[in-house]
Amino acid sequence: MASGGYGDANQKIDYVFKVVLIGDSAVGKSQILARFARNEFSLDSKATIGVEFQTRTLVIEHKSVKAQIWDTAGQERYRAVTSAYYRGAVGAMLVYDITKRQTFDHIPRWLEELRAHADKNIVIILIGNKTDLEDQRAVPTEDAKEFAEKEGLFFLETWKATSED
Repeated sequence: MASGGYGDANQKIDYVFKVVLIGDSAVGKSQILARFARNEFSLDSKATIGVEFQTRTLVIEHKSVKAQIWDTAGQERYRAVTSAYYRGAVGAMLVYDITKRQTFDHIPRWLEELRAHADKNIVIILIGNKTDLEDQRAVPTEDAKEFAEKEGLFFLETWKATSED
């Protein structure tokens, strides 16, 4: 299998890593998951109800690695899933929408929840989503970079990355 491929049901898995996606509702968590797990993008994405996960198997340095990416609803009423949701996670993607300042302003609260419930060694990446809407940007890259640096997080910005791009 080629490196970075979508995997084969019969292959031996060397490692399984659980990664959680968190952030406000409608920031694009499910779209990031769909693009990574199934190479799909949908304009009419529905709100996530509760929790769901997707997997993708990659070959990294001749080892088969299954990434199990967990997606959660960003709405308050689903926040009770916390400790079970974070249990066993080795990584977290903290997502905000670059066009909605409020979603970035809520990041410290999400980070606090993550740190309260997840393993202390969890690797966290802050993701500014929807950079294809640059003309509507409400969160300067510099603000997010500065926050990530201060909190010891990895940081990147991304966009929907449709097949037409």
